[in-house]
Amino acid sequence: MAREISSVGVIGLGTMGAGIAEVLARSGVSVVAVEIDDDGVSRGRGHLEHSTERAVSGGKLDADGRTALLGRIRYTTSLAELSDVDLVIEAIPENLEAKTDVFAALDKITGADTIFVSNTSSLSITEIGVHTARPGKVVGMHFFNPAPILKLVEIVRTVVTEPDVVTDVVAFAERLGKTPVVIGDRAGFIANALLFGYLNHAVRMYEQRYATREDLDAAMRFGCGYPMGPLALLDLIGLDTAYEILDTMYHQSRNRLHAPAPLLKQMITAGLLGRKTGQGFYAYDEPDSPTVTDAVTASTVDTVAPREVRKVGVVGTGTMATGIVEVFAKRGYEVILRARSAEKAAASVARVKKSLDKAVVKGKLSEEDAAAALGRISPAVEFEELADVDLVVEAVAEDLAVKQAVFAALDDVVKPGAVLATTTSSLPVIECAAATSRPSDVVGVHFFNPAPVMKLVEVVSTIATAPDVVATVDAVCAAVGKHPVHCGDRAGFIVNALLFPYLNDAVKMLEAHYAEADDIDTAMKVGCGLPMGPFELLDVVGLDVSLAIQRTLFNEFREEGFAPAPLLEHLVTAGRLGRKTGKGFKDYLAK
Repeated sequence: MAREISSVGVIGLGTMGAGIAEVLARSGVSVVAVEIDDDGVSRGRGHLEHSTERAVSGGKLDADGRTALLGRIRYTTSLAELSDVDLVIEAIPENLEAKTDVFAALDKITGADTIFVSNTSSLSITEIGVHTARPGKVVGMHFFNPAPILKLVEIVRTVVTEPDVVTDVVAFAERLGKTPVVIGDRAGFIANALLFGYLNHAVRMYEQRYATREDLDAAMRFGCGYPMGPLALLDLIGLDTAYEILDTMYHQSRNRLHAPAPLLKQMITAGLLGRKTGQGFYAYDEPDSPTVTDAVTASTVDTVAPREVRKVGVVGTGTMATGIVEVFAKRGYEVILRARSAEKAAASVARVKKSLDKAVVKGKLSEEDAAAALGRISPAVEFEELADVDLVVEAVAEDLAVKQAVFAALDDVVKPGAVLATTTSSLPVIECAAATSRPSDVVGVHFFNPAPVMKLVEVVSTIATAPDVVATVDAVCAAVGKHPVHCGDRAGFIVNALLFPYLNDAVKMLEAHYAEADDIDTAMKVGCGLPMGPFELLDVVGLDVSLAIQRTLFNEFREEGFAPAPLLEHLVTAGRLGRKTGKGFKDYLAK
């Protein structure tokens, strides 16, 4: 029979504890809120009054509801006041010794059936539970900040947590209007375990001066649809908090990718903790403000004059090639689409026309503009027809030998001074450049699919790329409405190098039977605001494509943590490639 949970103790009234108390009281639960002293009580009460006042002004709560909510919360500085509660939620700072002391004290005060809950985001629930006489009734309940708004709650069971305790806590979380996911006890749980490895990787990229803070953040916002870039998110979380979570994860996993980047420790020592101190990776107009005040990182591109581009060539007939042709044609460029046969060229032009017609139907383009764009496209079969283009974009298959053959052919016919670009997403740009006699004119220009919709373009410079070539690509991106980000020529560039290790970590988590695929997807969508969960995304991208990219990253960086998850390799071997085959991590044929 399920427990009746009508009264709950909350220990610690910082931002998180006060938020949890608000969630409980809003759901009709009686709350006994405990702080260490009267000043703590005063601060906690202030948090709650300010938060509920904002809810009223935002129309999410009426005045009577606010009064009733606040009336359900009783404040105290004595743990003894928790003697009769049904459940206790501990929300004090992330210090194992302090938490175990609290739980040991609670053990002597509360009834034998009272459930003990820790809101820790990274510490071991097992280690906390063994300091009580009831480890079977100790569970993690990790709320996300701000607790009144974010829906996800990670329910963390240990090897000794009683099944009925998990069942009752899950039901209680649902009663609070939350989305619970049940997981085992390991550092970082789901969301933080996947999120912080990605954030740490981004810090290392910045630390190595591989890309600017603005380009790293823009790449993940525009390329993946993330609500915030990694460095801006670290500033919001707090660099000290991020360091502690990573350090805890590293000591449990011994995965070098979890070892906090040295730059984090340096910034913490210097007091640059993020928004809460007014400066982290970015500077803010005051502590706790979201307003960035420091200038954009300077770029050498700004001081170099670009080359003139009037006519563009595109080599290829696939989805990416036709999308790029459409992008340029709509923005007034004369475009030559080179295909291996007249039939393939005609079919590609027809696909562009179909896309333009859809834009007209949706009201995004006039019939006149669509007709004009189509009129700017000239199909071609011979490379010689690209002789006088100012920029040529190669968009053929991801096969290095094929790409090198294309670049060798372009080198023979395209006029001097033309920019030669490749859209590769994973192959070395310098290998394409080496197939020409003009490596300084070669650059990576990685569009994202679908090219007419996605704003991001990764501009990839090799050690030989001339500055005015990069400036030219930047100018062209501006002219076609794209957002360029800059990086060096190494596997994955920015987006894939940050995205695919995170996806691979999710597969390893599933492989270890730590959590179900649906729960992992839910955790990342609901807890982190990502547009898709990792397994949904892997199935869309294609497991074979994902495996190829992960292998490329591992072969270049030789990081043990980048080694493709065996489960990913097994699914590819079995032909379960995702949506395109009907089965991947999920079964689409059964729907």
